[in-house]
Amino acid sequence: MSVSSVSNSPVLDELTIKDKIKDEPKSGELGQKAFLKLMITQMENQDPLSPQENTEFIAQLAQFSSVEALDSMNNKFDNLTENFVANQALQASSLVGRSVAVSSEIAQLDAGDIVAASVDVPASTNSVTVKIYAESGELLDQADLGAQGAGEMVARWNGEKLEVNGTVLEWNSSTEGGHPPGIYRMEFEASIDGEPTQLNAALSANVNSVTVGKDGVLTLNLAGIGPVKMSEVKQFN
Repeated sequence: MSVSSVSNSPVLDELTIKDKIKDEPKSGELGQKAFLKLMITQMENQDPLSPQENTEFIAQLAQFSSVEALDSMNNKFDNLTENFVANQALQASSLVGRSVAVSSEIAQLDAGDIVAASVDVPASTNSVTVKIYAESGELLDQADLGAQGAGEMVARWNGEKLEVNGTVLEWNSSTEGGHPPGIYRMEFEASIDGEPTQLNAALSANVNSVTVGKDGVLTLNLAGIGPVKMSEVKQFN
């Protein structure tokens, strides 16, 4: 199982972007000092015969206080969101080097490792078939896994032996000694009500790295598969 260095992960780079790029002061904004200066200037230049009434003055102060409070609240909310994304990203980075299961027909077989498949069997069937293809599309092996009940069927393949629900099957691989490490495609098919039906399978894949998008979406970069959103992971192994 290959492990990528967390220190080189784009996660940490993404998390420091906002520290590197600070917002430029916006000259068009009316700050607290400018507002007070404008208010004092207004009072100094008001008509002595028709001065500003206290109620109008208090209303202006109240309006400014409301705007200032909302601005402060927005800043705190932004900081809270940034901290949440940062914590989530750091937790996700701990997945680097581990295995997860995602809906896919593609899997990478590493030396001394296995490919695990969680297959959804929608109804009891007398026959489930697995076909294993090379990355080039060539059919390498196929086997009848026998009758299966409705529910989850778990298969494990190490390039040579195939285990289904804890039982190692007696089958002959097309390659003596098993298939070498590489990218493979696995398809599962069942006979449901007499009709051949493609089954949904979640295959295992190693997490090479984790990235965080500008929208805060976490993406796992999986060996042999590529980028997959965190929300699409079916199982953490």
